[in-house]
Amino acid sequence: MSTRLRWVLVAVVLLVAGAVAVWPRGDDPAPVSASAPDLTGPRKAADLAPCAATGPGPEVLRSVTATCLATGEPVGAGNALGGRDVLVNVWATWCQPCREELPVLAEYATAADAVDVVGLAVQSPEADALSLLTTLGVRLPNLFDGGGAVAKALKVPDALPASYLISADGAVTFVTQPRVFRTVEDVRAAVARLREGTR
Repeated sequence: MSTRLRWVLVAVVLLVAGAVAVWPRGDDPAPVSASAPDLTGPRKAADLAPCAATGPGPEVLRSVTATCLATGEPVGAGNALGGRDVLVNVWATWCQPCREELPVLAEYATAADAVDVVGLAVQSPEADALSLLTTLGVRLPNLFDGGGAVAKALKVPDALPASYLISADGAVTFVTQPRVFRTVEDVRAAVARLREGTR
């Protein structure tokens, strides 16, 4: 076989292979949509309190957006956490102390002297956050911080849970004592200390 014939044969094989590779096929599956999962059922099961929009909130949160877990709608974090004293609890589904603390916070929130309590779910898929709240029977309003913008603005530490008292005038104070609320009295005492200006 001559060299020229070999090159012609190689060229023909390459052309046929290329044509087969790019030839449209009728049985190709349709492209898969990358849309978010339908969380209507999990939202209904969780039955969370709505996210209030009560004021401009702290300066550090005014341009930050989160998702209201009750509705799936975007909400300005500053608006959802402003205009009144509010205890913000930052939690994740993988955090065992968070799982223990959330029901305590929900119980505290029912007291007549309680400040508003809002959860902030981080570092977890939205569906998992809804599932955990449903399992725990916690109906507090909750924001979902899928992109981490709220946690970044608050300078949330790596160790969770973390709580902050945001005052009506927009001051943000990290709760240092205790780091984990074990009783309703723990929450009540921490809030009272922070409202009086002591950590």
